[in-house]
Amino acid sequence: MRAQANVIEERLVDFAVRIITVVEALPDTKAGKHIAGQLIRSGTSPAPNYGEAQSAESRADFLHKMKVCLKELRETLIWLKIIQRKPLCSKARLAPILAECDELISIFVKSIQTAERNKSSAI
Repeated sequence: MRAQANVIEERLVDFAVRIITVVEALPDTKAGKHIAGQLIRSGTSPAPNYGEAQSAESRADFLHKMKVCLKELRETLIWLKIIQRKPLCSKARLAPILAECDELISIFVKSIQTAERNKSSAI
């Protein structure tokens, strides 16, 4: 299980680095600066929050931290879609990171469902 956690952690760290690259490519406009600030916060927070989840003090704490990761990934997806629709960045740069964000969201949804199911069966 720890090996799988390491894979997810590495993907989240790589994702955060890619988000930083997108942020640095945004235009130096009022809208670009606003979106950059929002995206840098939401897109880089899942990695450290996942790290915290791995050291959770209880199942409830683990679930809470995993849900925070999911919430931040969903927010990031919306900001990336806004950047794509405007367009504030090239489609070639955004397509892979949008796909990775979608995959990470799916992983977290399934992980949370499994953890909730395991929590219920433990009672």
